[in-house]
Amino acid sequence: MPITSSAKKALRASDTKRVNNIRTQAAIDLSLKKFRKLVVAKKASEAKALVPAIYKALDKAAKRNYIKKNNASRLKSRVSAALKKISK
Repeated sequence: MPITSSAKKALRASDTKRVNNIRTQAAIDLSLKKFRKLVVAKKASEAKALVPAIYKALDKAAKRNYIKKNNASRLKSRVSAALKKISK
């Protein structure tokens, strides 16, 4: 356990960041998982409705430096390509 006041503050900050990181990861993972299930089931209209939520989660994660900007861009591109593939 931390002893100095600055170490206590660092622990509090670390705990807060951990919770935020878990929430961010869950937002990304859950939306991508739902999307992938819809793609496998070839439900294009439902998958298309989920795209804005995925983009929002990825953009927010990149903005907060949870993931890198290019990583978010790459995932968005893959989502778009998967949607295009089943929309034919």
